[in-house]
Amino acid sequence: MAFNTSVVTNQTRSTSNTSFCPGLADFSLGYRLVHGYVSLVVCLFGSVANSLNIAVLTRREMTSPTNALLTGLAVADLLVMLEYIPFACHMYMPQGAWRSATDRYSYPWAAFVLFHSNFAQVCHTVSIWLTVTLAVWRYIAVAHPQRNREWCCMKTTIAAIVSAYIVSPLLCIPLFLAFSIHPKNAAVDKYGQIVRTSKDMGDAKNMTLYIVNISELGKANGNLLSHINFWVYSVVIKLMPCAALTELSRRLICALLQTKRRRQQLTSGSARVLDKQRQTDRTTRMLLAVLLLFLLTEFPQGILGLLSVWFGENFFKNCYQKLGEVMDILALINSAINFILYCTMSRQFRSTFSLLFRPSMFDRWLLVPQHNENVDNNGCTTANNMTLVTQV
Repeated sequence: MAFNTSVVTNQTRSTSNTSFCPGLADFSLGYRLVHGYVSLVVCLFGSVANSLNIAVLTRREMTSPTNALLTGLAVADLLVMLEYIPFACHMYMPQGAWRSATDRYSYPWAAFVLFHSNFAQVCHTVSIWLTVTLAVWRYIAVAHPQRNREWCCMKTTIAAIVSAYIVSPLLCIPLFLAFSIHPKNAAVDKYGQIVRTSKDMGDAKNMTLYIVNISELGKANGNLLSHINFWVYSVVIKLMPCAALTELSRRLICALLQTKRRRQQLTSGSARVLDKQRQTDRTTRMLLAVLLLFLLTEFPQGILGLLSVWFGENFFKNCYQKLGEVMDILALINSAINFILYCTMSRQFRSTFSLLFRPSMFDRWLLVPQHNENVDNNGCTTANNMTLVTQV
């Protein structure tokens, strides 16, 4: 039960017998065979990449409100990656498929699956709202630079990060209450596998297995809590942030184009002013890439969730659930790829990363200092300006 498919397991809204997404069943079964391997590769890379992000972004020379938000985002993404690894091993890897049913559906594993669905959703919600905050901060920096230091100072930024980590679990309360662990009697053969048909009964024994399903509270009042949970997930957690990011991204792109036109008119402007404008453009482009990548992975999930509420159980089972692993891997890739974006688009990030992780043996091959560099009393060279191009 992946974090973006664990929102609901049953919808009771009546619907016609129309079968939605008839071609997805074979695709879902085929991709499920490789999802465990793909997700493990992405999670291992993402865990290392987000750890490196945290190490670089928390350096003193990288201190800024934007970098603080990126650090909070990297922590949330790292937690998602680390937690998904044992889940993928348990649910998708071959050794999980061939373990006995009593092992795979034991109470401890059911408790872990329930924890996974709750914990991963909370961390991903934190990531979503920090991404929205990042877009707001960048828009203020571009559209209202005179108010940027006042509105987006470090104190306000820390408060926004803490709020995201506090409010996100509160938004997920319907999820916590809507699911619980249920015992289920099933016939298990001598190899520990669940017997599906009566002709295979043989020496099968009835055993108690444990699964995660909708709770009694979730079923009460016509599945009211489950419906609330689904609306919160699809609208509040997915579509509202996507709508906000779409509008903010549009405004940022317009601001970039306006700045480019203004720079073309400032042919007589000082080199310092033009260089600072280029720095702002590069940072805005990098953050736009982060926002657009987020939209590509989150917006389809919100739409599918909303359609599941509208069309009911038929659509949910035949479309949403069949795409569950695909949506999982897209979300995991989104959480893992920011390191590549930073390295590609931020010279300061690359420089700080190089200084932090470069082997000392490479120092002997560094270039001889140029005349425009200063030499301190200890004979060490220092550049006139230690800030390297892009302030991430």
